[in-house]
Amino acid sequence: MRDLRAIANQTYDLIVIGGGINGAGVVRDAALRGLKALLIDKGDFCGGATSWSTRLVHGGLRYLEYFEVNLVRESLREREILLHTAPHLVKPLLLTIPIYRDRSRPYWKVQAGMTLYDVLSYDKTLPNHRMLPSATCQQLFREIEPENLAGAAQYYDAQVAHAERLSLENVLDAEAAGAAVLNYAEAIELHLENQQVTHLTCRDQVSGEQFIVKCGPQSLVVNTAGPWVDAVLQRGRKGKENYAISDAPKIGPTKGSHIVVEPFPGMPMDSALYVEAKSDGRPFFIVPWLGKVLIGTTDLRYSDSLSRIKANDNEIDYLIKETNLIIPTAQLSRASIKFTYSGVRPLPAAQPGQKTSSITRSHVLYDHAEDGAGNLISLIGGKITTYRQVGEEVVDQVYARREQKAPECPTKHRPLPGAVHPNDVRIQAAIGQYQNRISLESIDHLFGLYGARATEILQLVDQSPELAERIDPNQPSIRAQIVFAVQSEYAETILDIIHRRTMLAMSTDYGYPILPLLKQTLNRYCGWDQARCDRAAEQYQQFMRENCIPDFALDDYQSRDRNLMANA
Repeated sequence: MRDLRAIANQTYDLIVIGGGINGAGVVRDAALRGLKALLIDKGDFCGGATSWSTRLVHGGLRYLEYFEVNLVRESLREREILLHTAPHLVKPLLLTIPIYRDRSRPYWKVQAGMTLYDVLSYDKTLPNHRMLPSATCQQLFREIEPENLAGAAQYYDAQVAHAERLSLENVLDAEAAGAAVLNYAEAIELHLENQQVTHLTCRDQVSGEQFIVKCGPQSLVVNTAGPWVDAVLQRGRKGKENYAISDAPKIGPTKGSHIVVEPFPGMPMDSALYVEAKSDGRPFFIVPWLGKVLIGTTDLRYSDSLSRIKANDNEIDYLIKETNLIIPTAQLSRASIKFTYSGVRPLPAAQPGQKTSSITRSHVLYDHAEDGAGNLISLIGGKITTYRQVGEEVVDQVYARREQKAPECPTKHRPLPGAVHPNDVRIQAAIGQYQNRISLESIDHLFGLYGARATEILQLVDQSPELAERIDPNQPSIRAQIVFAVQSEYAETILDIIHRRTMLAMSTDYGYPILPLLKQTLNRYCGWDQARCDRAAEQYQQFMRENCIPDFALDDYQSRDRNLMANA
């Protein structure tokens, strides 16, 4: 799967740097419309901002406050497309907004916003909003703080519980259409001549080998590196001289942190809550997610390392406190925390004095012609909901620069590889064939996570019955998923497997209890020798300590690390 020589021998029409959701969408659109395209990422696909999001596919209700009507309409249109092209991953989500008289958004203002939201989504298949008077709201949500409660609004958006897999399926579809895709391959130099990027020097992070990627005479290079956009722009090279393509920062990162807890008393698991924090009025979400509750996000300016981004204790305490103020019966504490994560939003650089919440969430395709790189574009901003639109815009630009008519964009209607509905005959066939070997819960889980591609995992069980065993007794995931991640989904590390491919890290105590079985499976079925397994486990544990395990819990987990190593 890592044929560097074949990549170096090609000349590409489009080279995409950064394999998050936007880069994946761009390369998919390009390949489906006949371009010779390449996607590279210095880490794993979807290993950055996309993986650390709130996992919503939303129309941007609060953008109406900043009069970004066009962005809201675009988001609502794209939400509807994803509900149809990725029904196994993107699903309707009911949201409830409690409205309090002592907060910044009065009842009439929320109602007006809801009405406009419905107007802008005139072509949707989801129900319109409804307003709940105070008495009705208190009857339906009895544990919500009743003081000053004016009522509530309810409306539908959508959730992509496995955002990583949405990105991955775009990558898989791009490769099937002829694109070259390579994770763990870093663009270390962008070579410029006559105000054009002529080629890239890249380093394979797996082998350490360097290789060249060549641009054609009408090639376009697209920088979709998210928070790392500015870092890529510092890697220009003219002859033997280093060349900063742009010194002015394009990205003004803000940090968003989340906590994951078990369902708690008073939490309505059939509706997400979109609430205003009592202390500062900032909106945040309380969302049912994978059988747990996801709470976030914060919004802080960020200028520290992009390799270690962690929810600090103050952010965790803030989310706990504000949740308890909205739902007093929750009684959350630090001991309630099951997982935390934090990411950086690649927003446009803010103006002096500008509030982070007011920075536009609309994306910008920045042309670097004035910076001496006429065939380089950087994506500034962008979000999960509108990634498909970004891909369409970029590919349209490629054809416009060639003075050619662009082929019709197929991604508006083309299903992703795993697209499947719950009543699909393939699911019933799989139940009939495998229910004596695999529990119905596990079969349902596989189709919910992989969609139609679940049949490929089940075929691995035919070859090795042992792979039907559960990875964890309390979770429906089976060992075949580990093998499938390595053999068919570009997984190179344990973090790739149990976070971005299976999400087990979030549901099994940061993944620690399943590491021994994971290593055994990788050794037996994937050709990883014991040294590689041990090294990968150590790297995984280090990542969890540096990015996910709260500082207040570190001592406990460092002790467990030592015990795991001693037992190994």
